[in-house]
Amino acid sequence: MKLYDAAFPPSPRRVRVFLAEKGLDVPRVAVDLAAMEHHGEAFSRVNPLQRVPALELDDGQIITESAAICRYFEALHPEPPLFGRTPEEIAKVDMWMRRVEFGLYATIAAVFRHSHPAMKTSEVPQCAEWADLNRPRVLEELAFLNAALEGRSWLATDTYTAADIALLCAVDFMRPIRIAIPDDHANLKRWHEAASNRPSAKA
Repeated sequence: MKLYDAAFPPSPRRVRVFLAEKGLDVPRVAVDLAAMEHHGEAFSRVNPLQRVPALELDDGQIITESAAICRYFEALHPEPPLFGRTPEEIAKVDMWMRRVEFGLYATIAAVFRHSHPAMKTSEVPQCAEWADLNRPRVLEELAFLNAALEGRSWLATDTYTAADIALLCAVDFMRPIRIAIPDDHANLKRWHEAASNRPSAKA
C-alpha cells in the first residue's frame, strides 16, 4: 500500500491529518506539483484526473478523493471513530463535511485557482473576475460556520471528527489567498486554535 501525496494542497493534508489521528503510518510517494509531475504519464496511470491524493492498495487497486480514502481507513481501523458512532452522528459528520467542501473550500479554491500566480499554468485561462466574486463568498461561509460553532467545541459532534479535519484544512488554505478569520468570529477562532493545537495538525 502507498499513498501518493503532496505537501501543500489541502486535500492530501486531510488524509495525513486523518491518519495521524488514527495513529497510522502509510508509506507515501511525494508528487511534485510544481514540476507538474501529476500531469505526467506515470501519475496519470494512477489517477487519470491528475489529482492527489491517491491510495494504491497492495493488489493494485486505486482509491482517489480524500474523503473516500479516509472512509477506507475508518473501515479498517474504526477506533478512534472519526466519522461518528451512531446513525445521527454519522449523518451529521457527512452533512458538515459537505457543507465545508461545497461551501467554504469550493469558494477558497475558486479564489486560489483564478488569482494565484502558481496556478497560471494549471488554470487556463485564469479569470480574475471569478476570483473577485468568490472572495466575499468566503467571508459569508466563515460567518455561517462561526454561528454554527456557538456553544460547541467541534463542528459535527461532541468529539473531533473528519468534519473538523476538512474545516481545518480549508481554513488554513486561506493563507495563500490572504484571507483570515475575522476578529469578531470568536467561535471560529476558538475552534481553529483547538484544532491547530492537536498533534495531528502538523501532519
